[in-house]
Amino acid sequence: MDDKSTDNNVATIYTTPWCQFCKNVESYLDEKGYKYEKIDVQADQAKAQEMMDKSGQMGVPVTEIKGQIIVGWDKPKFEALLSN
Repeated sequence: MDDKSTDNNVATIYTTPWCQFCKNVESYLDEKGYKYEKIDVQADQAKAQEMMDKSGQMGVPVTEIKGQIIVGWDKPKFEALLSN
């Protein structure tokens, strides 16, 4: 579910094609019906830098939801953020 909307209810997932934890984030958001935009940081160095600037991390996934950054696949954090 890729959605390029600028709506605040659209998550951004910084990802790579081979990342299993990234796929977990995508599956979770799909289950919740939450829209997201995937950004392949392996293919886009500028976006990789943007991800590092936002999160301080070089690893994926990094997800931005409602202005909050979640590093990795942390289901309790996703659940807490999406329940608000």
